[in-house]
Amino acid sequence: MDTRTRQQQRGMSLIGLIFVGLIVVFLLILGSKVVPAVVEYIAIERAVQKIKNEGTTVRDIQTAFERHRTIDDITSITAADLDITKEGDKIVISYAYQKKIPILDNVSLVIDFAGTTRDRQTRAVP
Repeated sequence: MDTRTRQQQRGMSLIGLIFVGLIVVFLLILGSKVVPAVVEYIAIERAVQKIKNEGTTVRDIQTAFERHRTIDDITSITAADLDITKEGDKIVISYAYQKKIPILDNVSLVIDFAGTTRDRQTRAVP
């Protein structure tokens, strides 16, 4: 009878539980460090989308971005980092930056963020 109940019992051992717990804790710590960088990227994207029609000169657009930068607490880029060009009759604002997130003592995660107000052309697949 004793061997029969042992065969029916299934589950995780204590070592397995500790291992899974360590993985979950590591992922939670990683997520808590990555989420602020993604939230800042979303704030930058919103600010750029809002200011694309606020001015006709580079200086007007930069001033509008600095205003949004102050309000949204954006620290990764400044108005000078924006690439402002004109394509046809539309103003195109582009930006790209890297965010270095320290994970452990000498281990870091580097994320490349980029965005533009350029209309994305959809191509028909032949």
